[in-house]
Amino acid sequence: MSSSLVARHSERSNPARQGFWTRHPALVARDLIGWTVLVDGVGGRIVETEAYHHEDPASHSFSGRTARNAAMFGPVAHAYVYRSYGIHWCLNFVCGEDPGNAVLIRALEPTAGLEAMAARRGLVDPRGLCSGPGKLCQALGVTRAQDGLALDRAPFAISPGAAAGVAVGPRIGITKGVETPWRFGEAGSRFLSRPLPQSAGKRPPSARTPRP
Repeated sequence: MSSSLVARHSERSNPARQGFWTRHPALVARDLIGWTVLVDGVGGRIVETEAYHHEDPASHSFSGRTARNAAMFGPVAHAYVYRSYGIHWCLNFVCGEDPGNAVLIRALEPTAGLEAMAARRGLVDPRGLCSGPGKLCQALGVTRAQDGLALDRAPFAISPGAAAGVAVGPRIGITKGVETPWRFGEAGSRFLSRPLPQSAGKRPPSARTPRP
């Protein structure tokens, strides 16, 4: 293989390449389905995501930068971790052409470190280990300590992967922007937080920025 071909292949296979992350979060969210994320060697395949844009009224960044959401305004391919309702940690991947965008990782198919996950979650059934953003953070040991860390360095390890198909539907647990179909899941997966329509698609139905 020529050096130029090697360079192009390396760029395509590098999860931290800027071209992947500097796109609309709905595109990134869809394309992350099937990828693998590990935290200190514990994790699995991403099977469910949600996209949040800085002009999206449901986004934490909609009203501007705060101490809580500062990571969303930092470099792409970094983690944004926040506590939901003062109870659960939630893991997001920062992305987008402009600051303030992120993808919420909603569910994983556990593939590595299942014993550690089971101990942290207090259950054995793989389907319940990471079937929700709070559950997967507990299973992977994600806390505010990972907020702002680069995804291409320890404790994170991410690698591309493919999905059998991607189903699309409305986001969950929000009161604004509820009509925006920016929730994505692997079609037919038994590890989703909630079922999605079983139709598969190659791209999001719309990556247009929602207006308040």
